[in-house]
Amino acid sequence: MLRLTQAPNLAIATLWADALCNEGIEASVQRQFLVGVAGELPPDQCLPEVWLTHDQQETRARALLFDLQHVPQRRWHCSCGELVEGGFEQCWNCQALMPRT
Repeated sequence: MLRLTQAPNLAIATLWADALCNEGIEASVQRQFLVGVAGELPPDQCLPEVWLTHDQQETRARALLFDLQHVPQRRWHCSCGELVEGGFEQCWNCQALMPRT
């Protein structure tokens, strides 16, 4: 097993591990229960971690993790008139998909 990264919180660690698994990369979240001892241990020692089951998948996993951490930020106007900003590809107001150009 290989530690891929530390995550800022359990939700992010779980999202990253799930995304890796969806791409066929076996990953798991470790240290998910240490947040309760933060203060007794240094905070950086209590952050959740994403681990790979197979070391040989590291290169692919790091590339995918980079893409997950660097989602392009966009700004577009929906046909309903709403301004949609950030990494969103769907309008929050009418659920229309972002136009592809």
